[in-house]
Amino acid sequence: MFATRWISLTLLTLGYGLAIAYGHFSLPVVVTFALLIMAGICVTQFKQRAVIGFGHCLFIALALALASHWLPGFFSERVIAAQRLTPQSAPFSMYLNLDKPLIGFWILLACPWALRNVAIGQVVKITALTLPGTAFVCLSTAMALGLIGWDPTWPAKSSLWLANNLLLVTLTEELLFRAYIQGGLQRLFKPLRYGRTLALGCAALLFGLAHFGSGWQWVVLAGLAGIGYGLAFRFGGLPAAVITHFGVNLVHFSFFTYPMFDR
Repeated sequence: MFATRWISLTLLTLGYGLAIAYGHFSLPVVVTFALLIMAGICVTQFKQRAVIGFGHCLFIALALALASHWLPGFFSERVIAAQRLTPQSAPFSMYLNLDKPLIGFWILLACPWALRNVAIGQVVKITALTLPGTAFVCLSTAMALGLIGWDPTWPAKSSLWLANNLLLVTLTEELLFRAYIQGGLQRLFKPLRYGRTLALGCAALLFGLAHFGSGWQWVVLAGLAGIGYGLAFRFGGLPAAVITHFGVNLVHFSFFTYPMFDR
């Protein structure tokens, strides 16, 4: 757990440093930071279940607001502005978000139970199965739905996309949906015979629903991806889940229409 936690913190800090180099904050972020600290204190410094529960509820509300970019004071830089990566693709914009990564920091600092150390050999073995399997299922389904096609490319700002997607997007999402939600539900459902499977399914469903704003097709695809990432997390821990998630995104970005066909 110690190694996984500090490696994750280091990577997330590197990504956040990149975002800060481009963006900036204003005074209202003080309220957000104060509420996150309050939630962390409730979860880590009290033994009463009601206080701990309040802390988690407060964090979940803040996580939803941070992920949706609803909270004021965060000025994230748009580093790719409505650019067509290929002639057939829809315009793509990318921000180096300053708000969403705070979700990952909170989980790493307040929820040590969410992480476990896994042998490198186990991570490699599981990732070798989940990455190609998840990529095949998700990308073939996306092609069948008419969302993407074979369209290899490597745009000028690909290195920036790589850093952002790995350090800020993928790591944060896996910390939230797999380490926190799936891991937390595994603890909650431990007495149940199929508790770990139920936890995986619930986390995958929530991951799918998080993409509702992009249309039902993306809910289906994200749900399928969530199953793959959930299996990676269950058997290979957070490193396997992050590598699988990032690998699927990288294959999509490099070899297929990104983010999707223009309609």
